[in-house]
Amino acid sequence: MKSKRQITILLALTALQAMLISTHAASGAPADTLATPESFAEIADTAARSAALFTEAGKVLAHPRCVNCHPAGDRPRQGDVQRLHQPPVARGEDGFGLPAMRYQICHQTANFEPAGVPGNPAWHLAPHEMAWEGKTLAQICEQIKDPARNGGRSLEDIVHHVGGDPLVGWAWAPGGDRTPAPGTQALAGALLDALVKTGSACPN
Repeated sequence: MKSKRQITILLALTALQAMLISTHAASGAPADTLATPESFAEIADTAARSAALFTEAGKVLAHPRCVNCHPAGDRPRQGDVQRLHQPPVARGEDGFGLPAMRYQICHQTANFEPAGVPGNPAWHLAPHEMAWEGKTLAQICEQIKDPARNGGRSLEDIVHHVGGDPLVGWAWAPGGDRTPAPGTQALAGALLDALVKTGSACPN
C-alpha cells in the first residue's frame, strides 16, 4: 500500500516537473523577465498563440505587485510575501479607504523611501469585482474579458490600463525592498495587445 502511494506521488511530481519545464520553454524567458510578442510567432495555431501570450503576460498579472492591490477581501496585501496590510485598513466604498482612514493619509504622490511607504497620486485598491487573489491564470483571463468583472472596460481599455496607466506603472518601480514586476510596463501592454489581436484565447 505504501509502495503504491509512493509511486502515485512520484508520478504526480514527474508530471508537475514536465509541466513546469514546458511552460518555461514556451515562454523562453525567466520569471523576472518577459518574452516579446514576436517570440510567439512560431506558434502556428492562433488560439494556442493567444493563450501563450496571456500566460506570459500572466507573470505580471499574478505578481505580488498586482495581486496585492487586487485582493479577494477588503484589505490590501503587502510585500513579496503578500501579508495583510499593516496597519489594518479597509477598502471603503470607492476603493480609497474608509472615511476616517483614506489611503492618501499614508500614501503620498510618490514613494516615501525613508519609511518604505509606496506612493502614487491615484493610490487605491482595484474594485472588488476585479479581485485576482487566489485565482488561476485561466480564471483571471476570463475575468478581465468580462466587463461585469473588469470595471466596465473593453479589451482595448485593459491593454491601455496595463500598458499605460501610471498607477499600474508603479509595479515596475515599487521602491524599497519590493521586487518589481517582470519586464516593463510597455512590454506587458504589448503582450496583451497581441493577445487581443489573436482572439483573446485563455490558457486552460
